[in-house]
Amino acid sequence: MQLKESDEDGFGIEIVLQQGDRKAPSCVHGPTLLFEKVCKGEEKGRRFYACSACRDRKECNFFQWEDDKVSEARLLAREEENRSKMPPFTHQEYCSRFRKFLALPLGRRFCQDCQLLLLPGEWEIHASHKMSQADDITEARLSRPSLMLKPLENKKSNAQYLFADRSCHFLLDTLAKLGYRKVLCVGTPRLHELIKLRNQEGKSDPMKSLLLDIDFRYAQFYGTDEFCHYNMFNHHFFGGEAASGVLRAFLDEEDGEKVIMVSDPPFGGLVKPLAHSFSQISETWRKLQTSEGGVVEMPIVWIFPYFFEPRILECFPSFTMLDYQVDYDNHPLYKHGKTGRKQSPVRLFTNLTPRDVVLPREEGYRYSFSSFLSPLFFQDGRVWKHCSECQKCVKPSWRHCQSCARCALPDHPCGNSPGLEGCFNCGSLKHKRRACPLKDKRRTDNKHFYIKDSSRVLPRKRNAGNRQTVEALSVPSGIVVGSRCVSSVWLLNNCKR
Repeated sequence: MQLKESDEDGFGIEIVLQQGDRKAPSCVHGPTLLFEKVCKGEEKGRRFYACSACRDRKECNFFQWEDDKVSEARLLAREEENRSKMPPFTHQEYCSRFRKFLALPLGRRFCQDCQLLLLPGEWEIHASHKMSQADDITEARLSRPSLMLKPLENKKSNAQYLFADRSCHFLLDTLAKLGYRKVLCVGTPRLHELIKLRNQEGKSDPMKSLLLDIDFRYAQFYGTDEFCHYNMFNHHFFGGEAASGVLRAFLDEEDGEKVIMVSDPPFGGLVKPLAHSFSQISETWRKLQTSEGGVVEMPIVWIFPYFFEPRILECFPSFTMLDYQVDYDNHPLYKHGKTGRKQSPVRLFTNLTPRDVVLPREEGYRYSFSSFLSPLFFQDGRVWKHCSECQKCVKPSWRHCQSCARCALPDHPCGNSPGLEGCFNCGSLKHKRRACPLKDKRRTDNKHFYIKDSSRVLPRKRNAGNRQTVEALSVPSGIVVGSRCVSSVWLLNNCKR
């Protein structure tokens, strides 16, 4: 289901996080999420269930109104359809197949079309498919399944982009220096691989890792204590109670091994369901802690683009966005080289103490000091300048305009303040719809109505000849700056060329 906050017809879609024991219907990706379709001025929108993992009906066409009465026959047909789309083998069967595959003396084959390690009895069935031959399936290759498996790159479902080696090594080196010996890898198969490879090399202290991922193909390579088939958007374990028990056992710190979670969700995913799932994992971790008066929140590193900072901080106020730029091997833009953009927008959001995360000098980072009291995170790698009159940092190309009492481009039209996004329900500029005191009441104020301006909602007085000029509460479209000023910040060397 393609989701967005509003459309041209004045409709909006909001997610409703269900509380209590109410059970949602399930699609092949597990329990669905509840959404509400809202319209300006209406008392209450109609609610419906849709897939948690896919934003495109072509990928998963599940749809059900909340108040629909579903017949028993339809429920049985739905369950049968879900079963037909499940992996062809159980996790235990995959493990058994992998042991047999390793024992093959010669003639190992991997079907690239089916993404499956083949046993000799299956070669004939896959004879017409594209194959990887024995020379390509070495022990080293099998220890790095992300290099064998074709990434699932659908932007509206899996969006499986893999860390570049340098970003992966930085993450693992940082976690090791901070004393973490267990890493819960949620959607980060490359990090999981690197931990296992370093353990095999024996050059550093051993670390444990557990991979939670919706890509069931990794079950071919990892045991039940190393991988769980998991949907991070609805906190669903496809392996049932046994798989969730594996997570609980991993989160236990009885041996003094500190645990941290590192997650790299699809960038098109909804923040609130992700935060809800991560909070449930954190709550499971908290309940397993034996020390009294200790940390109440599980250490987390959430990897996401910087423009989601307000939404993430709304869900996790204790988080801080770090300045490290995460690169990906198979993303067309978020990587270094001639085919990538100069700066990746992907950052680390974490509840770790920022000063403890030392960014690598070899990648061009350095520690710089500023005379300003409030922090500013240089989110896209550029050097911003501070305006003493606006009391905020702006783009280097902007100049302070005395007529508009704000900074803008030198050739901007004076008198046109940037548009605002106010409350979708009552028109107030002081809050959003989710915090509106009149959220469940029909709007009766006729003083304002809504118009669209560059995809933003603006209030306008009736019978007014010109658009009402209002004070900007947010930055213009395409400009992202931090919400605070800093006394110190990490910068990139090549930003001051």
